[in-house]
Amino acid sequence: MNWRLPEFMQLNCTTLLLSLLAPAAVLLAGEAENKRIESAAVTIEEIMAVSDKAIPQDLFAKAECAVVVPGLKKGAFIVGAKYGRGFAVCRKTDGVGWTAPAAMRVEGGSVGFQIGGSESDVIMLVMNKAGMQKLLKSKFTLGGDAAVAAGPVGRESSAQTDAMMRAEILSWSRSRGVFAGISLQGATLRPDRESNEIIYGKEVSYPDILTGKAATPPAAERLIATLNKYASRK
Repeated sequence: MNWRLPEFMQLNCTTLLLSLLAPAAVLLAGEAENKRIESAAVTIEEIMAVSDKAIPQDLFAKAECAVVVPGLKKGAFIVGAKYGRGFAVCRKTDGVGWTAPAAMRVEGGSVGFQIGGSESDVIMLVMNKAGMQKLLKSKFTLGGDAAVAAGPVGRESSAQTDAMMRAEILSWSRSRGVFAGISLQGATLRPDRESNEIIYGKEVSYPDILTGKAATPPAAERLIATLNKYASRK
């Protein structure tokens, strides 16, 4: 004899189970986002700790915004692809201090004969107000909507080329311990709305976060302190 719960009881049990699991899922998602924010702070700290092979501090001080993508993934088999999740932060309207972080996705591809895969930490600096306005859009393409160039490495940015001077965004990557400027031509940046809702506990618009209208969550305090240390305008 096969014994089964009545159908209405099965539905009630399923609803109860889902209601019990939902808070745990939200908690795990929140922990994952907090770890990603922590990784963004650690990425900057580790890169800037080696001053002669870091982002020139005078460039960092001039930047309007910074985008940090810890663990950008690249895979390739005939067609290359890039995918990563990170955070953008901008200077507050008074130019002192930084806004709360806004979660972002980096996506893009390249065509060519290439086999293999790698994972890199990526940092982008938005160098002027025009670049910042493009960052506030729902989606934009590096090298298309915004001029991008590989950034210089070292104590100062004296090795700037004309391309760097014209670029709205400068970019670097670190892979297998090697840190260097890299051009992310063709990569697309867009808001990660799902992650932002998890971080802030509600729906917050991407421009509101990057213009200082959202309070900085506790998990981002280390990231903001790191930016204040290495990118302050004295």
